Amino acid sequence: MNKEKSLMSIKQEKMSRKEQKMKEEKSLIRKEILSIKPYIPGRPVEQVKKELGLKEVIKLASNETSVGPSKLAVEAIKKEAKNVNFYPEGSNKLLREKLAQRLNLDKEMIILANGADNIIDLLGLAFINKGDEIIMGEVTFPTYESVVKIMGGKIISAKLKDYTYNLEEIARRVNERTKLIIVCNPNNPTGTIVTKEAVDKLMEDVPEDVIVVFDEAYCDYVENENYPDSLFYVREGKNVIVIRTFSKIAGLAGLRIGYAIAKQELIGYLKRVVDVFPVNRLAQAAALASLDDEEHRRKILRLNKEGKEYLYSELKRLGLFYVPTETNFIFIDLKKDTKVIFEKLLKKGVIIRPGKTWGCPNFIRVTIGTPYENKKFIQALKEVLTS
Repeated sequence: MNKEKSLMSIKQEKMSRKEQKMKEEKSLIRKEILSIKPYIPGRPVEQVKKELGLKEVIKLASNETSVGPSKLAVEAIKKEAKNVNFYPEGSNKLLREKLAQRLNLDKEMIILANGADNIIDLLGLAFINKGDEIIMGEVTFPTYESVVKIMGGKIISAKLKDYTYNLEEIARRVNERTKLIIVCNPNNPTGTIVTKEAVDKLMEDVPEDVIVVFDEAYCDYVENENYPDSLFYVREGKNVIVIRTFSKIAGLAGLRIGYAIAKQELIGYLKRVVDVFPVNRLAQAAALASLDDEEHRRKILRLNKEGKEYLYSELKRLGLFYVPTETNFIFIDLKKDTKVIFEKLLKKGVIIRPGKTWGCPNFIRVTIGTPYENKKFIQALKEVLTS
């Protein structure tokens, strides 16, 4: 009896502590963030090596280019390194001018920030009021959801159709409370695109006071000729914002530099909430130089295409379903909970991304790597699936 009372007392004490913690959270923390789960990035190679005692680890979890950055970018970083005691040029004028020339736009229609993720944060700060509705795909980049929740907005999720954003369904969800529509194109994690025809129809149906955001982080990898030119709508003066990045094709993920393109009015609102020095000196220098290295770009695209074809053929041999991709990653269905598979692959020195992040526990997302990395992944996967 005394033992039972003791157990009850311990249980009550734990409940009391939990209730106290909840009260403290309610009083100290903005309630909007309580439902947000922290974003968990791909495991670092150095950490996995140390934890598991491995000499070699390949990372195919975060869609970085395994080729590395341009040699021109590396040289630019070395040259600029001696100036890091000075603040960076806050307006990123030279880089905006170069991008504007390439895109045939006014430089005032471009804003740079600390990665594309930072641009998404700026969208929340500049445009989302409490109660505003933001429409997006159900399985997509999770940062959108976090930003909307932080700002007190309401997420309206539209189910994907054939692993692709269903723009017809999104258009049906628009009402007087809709503030933003976010279209990840190509979509992360499925690797699919929405076509020009589908986007044209969406733009016809969406009211002029709704902002349409196209996140095109992976646009450089797209081979499909029906991929829309989102900048067409920007040039027309539509309420369209296009997000792009130097993290993927340019191989500068570690420097954090992304940008948004929109009409000057919208860029002006983003400028009101951007950091004073949004992009560091080394990132600016590397991005400028990378734009001149067309050979490096072609090499990455060639290796990505070859790697994609190799992985397709091997996955077919294994009888595994995959979503055909327009990116540098593949979404693969293993028909079982991939948490265990993830851990087993980790022990073999291969880091991939389990689909639980997107509510797809039977899927994994795998970056297309170098020929060596792709072969090592397939060999490890075969061993894990047959063990």
